[in-house]
Amino acid sequence: MPVPALGPVVPIIPAVTGRYSTDVVERIRRIAVSTGGGDCPGLNAVIRAVVKTATNVYGWEVLGIETGLDGLFGRGGARVRPLTPANVRGILPQGGTILGTSNRGNPFAMPGEDGRPVDRSQELVDRLQELEIDAMVSIGGDGSMRIAQQLMDLGVGIVGVPKTIDNDLAATDVTFGYDSALHVATEAIDRLHSTAESHHRVMVVEVMGRNAGWIALESGIAGGADVILLPEIPYSLDEVVNALVRRARGGGKFSIVVVSEGAKPRGGEQLYQTSELGSHGSAPRLGGICNSIAQQISDTCGAETRATVLGHLQRGGSPSPFDRILGTRFGAAAIHLISRGGLGRMVALRGTEIIDVSIADAIAEPKLVNPDGELVKTAMSVGVSFGA
Repeated sequence: MPVPALGPVVPIIPAVTGRYSTDVVERIRRIAVSTGGGDCPGLNAVIRAVVKTATNVYGWEVLGIETGLDGLFGRGGARVRPLTPANVRGILPQGGTILGTSNRGNPFAMPGEDGRPVDRSQELVDRLQELEIDAMVSIGGDGSMRIAQQLMDLGVGIVGVPKTIDNDLAATDVTFGYDSALHVATEAIDRLHSTAESHHRVMVVEVMGRNAGWIALESGIAGGADVILLPEIPYSLDEVVNALVRRARGGGKFSIVVVSEGAKPRGGEQLYQTSELGSHGSAPRLGGICNSIAQQISDTCGAETRATVLGHLQRGGSPSPFDRILGTRFGAAAIHLISRGGLGRMVALRGTEIIDVSIADAIAEPKLVNPDGELVKTAMSVGVSFGA
């Protein structure tokens, strides 16, 4: 795909930190971008910023890898296709990703003919060389970043962009997609308030987050929940019921219980919806706790109880303004980082600044809710029970 003449390229000041090789911009001609793991609002904002910055500022060609990394293997009709500013026009407010995504695209454990995982990573490296791709932008969560680190070890030049509605990457203050998911969860809780009050019910709402309870905690606080159950604070059903009974005796005619999909009872295990593996085959898919909690509450105290699982509603729809802006900042910063030779690193938000950290450091530990942190203490101060 020929690159149109753009005239002299004048790099703008990159919004990232660190000093790397200064000759990289001279040898890069073509880059690729992929989106892996679960979809989330803001992915298209990143893709748009990657394409426009790479093309307008540096004159690079950009190839989009479809359906995670499947496009490099031609799986399911996925392919690698050119991306130009014309291709990304109008996608900023769109949810999802124009490239498609997959949580089964781990090249180190691809499904074999007999169903057993097969390491096809060298095929991926060979394909990148065949396409003359000089560097990649990998947009994803912890699973995608772990794959990126493994590919770096094989000599693939990658820059990471953190993406997950779970907000569980410790290297960045916040991941894009989280704010949009939080808005959806909070609005759902607001809507359930009216029907709960009308029918004098206990409404149990299940939100996503896997092992990190950020969506449950912050949507619960924002939505005025009476009980919030988090993976980080094992709960006692007796304490949950006691909190609901106290509220009823105090004049409360309804209650809202927000449950993270990864919450677990004290001394018990998380409830799994299926035996299927989750993102990149890393862990079982969580779910099923909402209906279980609702039934237990009803059986224990006799309250009329209903369960609502928000599920993938939290992933869909147009991104919030915050996620559009953060995604745009991350995408542009990733390209500037490549131009400076910052391969093997991930862009991140710290305070108000976009910085970069090593991918290895970014995935070293997850960012979980601190049971003794200010947010939890604030919720407890206004009467929220964590079932502890």
